Amino acid sequence: MTHHTVPSAVATVMEDIGQGAKQAAHRLALASTETKNKALLAAAAALRRSANDILEANAKDLDAAPDLSAALKDRLLLTSSRVEAMARGLEEIAALADPVGVEMARWQRPNGLDIARVRVPIGVIGIIYESRPNVTADAGGLCLKSGNAAILRGGSESFHSSLAIHGCLQEGLAEAGLPPACLQMVPTTDRAAVGLMLQMTGVIDVIVPRGGRSLIERVIAESRIPLFQHLEGLCHTYVDGAADLAMARRVVTNAKMRRTGVCGATETLLVDRKLALSHLPVLVKDLLEAGCEVRGDAATQTVDERVRPATEEDWATEYLDAVISVRLVDGVAGAIAHIARYGSHHTDSIITEDAVAAAQFFAEVDSAIVLHNASTQFADGGEFGMGAEIGISTGKLHARGPVGVEQLTSFKYLVRGAGQVRP
Repeated sequence: MTHHTVPSAVATVMEDIGQGAKQAAHRLALASTETKNKALLAAAAALRRSANDILEANAKDLDAAPDLSAALKDRLLLTSSRVEAMARGLEEIAALADPVGVEMARWQRPNGLDIARVRVPIGVIGIIYESRPNVTADAGGLCLKSGNAAILRGGSESFHSSLAIHGCLQEGLAEAGLPPACLQMVPTTDRAAVGLMLQMTGVIDVIVPRGGRSLIERVIAESRIPLFQHLEGLCHTYVDGAADLAMARRVVTNAKMRRTGVCGATETLLVDRKLALSHLPVLVKDLLEAGCEVRGDAATQTVDERVRPATEEDWATEYLDAVISVRLVDGVAGAIAHIARYGSHHTDSIITEDAVAAAQFFAEVDSAIVLHNASTQFADGGEFGMGAEIGISTGKLHARGPVGVEQLTSFKYLVRGAGQVRP
């Protein structure tokens, strides 16, 4: 099916997908841990077996999108090591404890009622994502482990790659005897499919959008279904007056340059004004020599003629590229104020040897992930020991930060009585 499909045909397809997902969700909610793990391990084996086919499909996607920026190309590109990482990710998800059925709390009431709060799957999860084909494996695997059916809608630019990966997930389901509708991929690049997904209130329980600002804004505007919002990652690293220079150099360069296209990449470097002569020139030089464009405030421009002037817009920009904005601030309070004004509540880090400054930063920075003396690139469910993640939620309800298997569950209360009636 191609994007020439007439919308009524798309509507029929989406209707079928929705009904299939609802039935599969019921079946998957009752599936044993062994069955789910069997599907995950079989899917990992299928990914390894099909690596060449997946890379061929990815080459087709890359050829069809010659105008992509370097950052977006990196997000779309699959290599044999990235396919292997997807397979390992599924194995790690299989190794995680099964959250379904776990008793979170239990207590007795004076009237003899025994009340337990127990984890249950959410139901059907809709995932709308752009460019990164590996999300197909990560999101599919996490939904499967947490007992949720998934409707995956990948970006049109990664269509062939995502379909090839999805085929491996289907092999895993078949091997474990689970219905194929547990993990479905929207089989069209027609954008009408996204609009239809966002209205499927009777079918989809939560939508997870992963992508650029325009996708997120569209989803927020149109969705009638609750969201795990994954807003942009406008991440900051603040180098405090009491920072160790060697540590700051290592962390800042890694936080920006390890992979510039990930949501945990640092976009703004804040430096304590006390360090204008000692640390700032060295940090700026490191970034420039690593191939990063530096846009700075007036003080930062004086330390190297290669620094370009930063505009007001720079402080509010998620570059996802080898570009960083740099600003001097008045101590930890100045850094916190800057982050409160421009940040996206995603991930922010302080580099300092001063425990009081670190404690203030931890207490006052209102982000899903706040780090001390570590790179913002650790903003990742895999790095948190969650196996993988479906996204990083910058909202505050239900799930916040990396969304792993536990965050993909809800709970219910099981109340055991012996004939009690309410007076």
